[in-house]
Amino acid sequence: MSPQDSPLFTRVERDIPKLARRMLDRFVAEIPLYSMLPREQVEGEIASITALNLRLFFHSLRVEGPIPDDALVDIRSSAARRAEERVPLDAVLAAYHIGGRIGWEALVEAAEPDEREVLIVVAGRVLEFVQQVTGAVASAYLEERQSIYGEERDALRAVASALLAGEPADKLASRVGLSIAPAYVVLDVSIGDHPDEQEHGVGGAVAARRKLRRVQGRLERWAGQPVIGLLEPAGGPVLIATTPDESDKVVATMPELIAELGTAAGAPVSAGVAVAASVGELAGATRQAGDVLALAAGLGRGPGAYALSDVLLEYQLSRPSDALPELGLLLEPLERNPDLVLTLETYLAHDLDRRGTAAALHVHPNTLDYRLRRVVELTGIDPATARGLQLVGAALAARRLRGDG
Repeated sequence: MSPQDSPLFTRVERDIPKLARRMLDRFVAEIPLYSMLPREQVEGEIASITALNLRLFFHSLRVEGPIPDDALVDIRSSAARRAEERVPLDAVLAAYHIGGRIGWEALVEAAEPDEREVLIVVAGRVLEFVQQVTGAVASAYLEERQSIYGEERDALRAVASALLAGEPADKLASRVGLSIAPAYVVLDVSIGDHPDEQEHGVGGAVAARRKLRRVQGRLERWAGQPVIGLLEPAGGPVLIATTPDESDKVVATMPELIAELGTAAGAPVSAGVAVAASVGELAGATRQAGDVLALAAGLGRGPGAYALSDVLLEYQLSRPSDALPELGLLLEPLERNPDLVLTLETYLAHDLDRRGTAAALHVHPNTLDYRLRRVVELTGIDPATARGLQLVGAALAARRLRGDG
């Protein structure tokens, strides 16, 4: 007798209702998430798809070859619904593996001694069934999740665009289950290239998208909810929801967050940080965050989070002013001797410490004193005086802003 004609299948198949009940009980006992599902869902839709799977299971044991695609339509639809309900994929797949195990156990329990050879043949078909069904389930689940992710991402970007443009965004936000916050911490994020992005063509583009997904995932885990923004692989604005009273606390955590984003990206990450105490201030805060980020980059600052207080002097000097060109010209007499400009930069960086400055420049302290005297002779500005120090600091900042040095 061939396996297709074995009465073993018929005997076990009569017990489909009992097997389905056993499977449901096992799902609830072994998969924590299933124990939290509404009872009516377990007894209704999940019980129905379990019985359908059992009928398909026994059919596949009798017929060699893969299951036809049209027979998997209901199973794929069920997987898509689990994705829509945010049921984790591992829980969904675990249910199918448990079902396959229970189906096999039922065959073993019901087999007569002379049906052992049938079991040997059927064992391979059971594995093939589980393999094909779980493949179809995973494929349908991931397709639905990708579709949902794309819709949510587009909706979040639409909310961000509306907020940054000063347009109403409440209805858009409600579509993704968000409420417009009373205040936001605005980040203008810059993300460097991951080494894999150096590949030309498809490889580099894939690496860029993967980098962006990692960064977005880390942002959402940190925030505990979807984050509004317009991030691209190279960066972009991000809005962190907060309240006016809590905004300073959130700003204080930004260096840690940016460091974590850099780890997730596998590339250097920097961000300008500003606070919008109300939705109406978002546009101005976004401009400020962008200006701060540009200043930090122009000043050669490394990866990190930078607020206005970190570039206060340079920010003010970068505003339109008749004085800025004049400040930049104060040190023009030193142009013929770049060592003097470097000496001033190092002297201020070491808080006017002679020995520390000399060591950093690899010169004798007497050489440092000579250079500082030459600065005074050529410019008429003495950094040893309070006013002279202020002018030198402002002049050096003005030079950096206009790209000198």
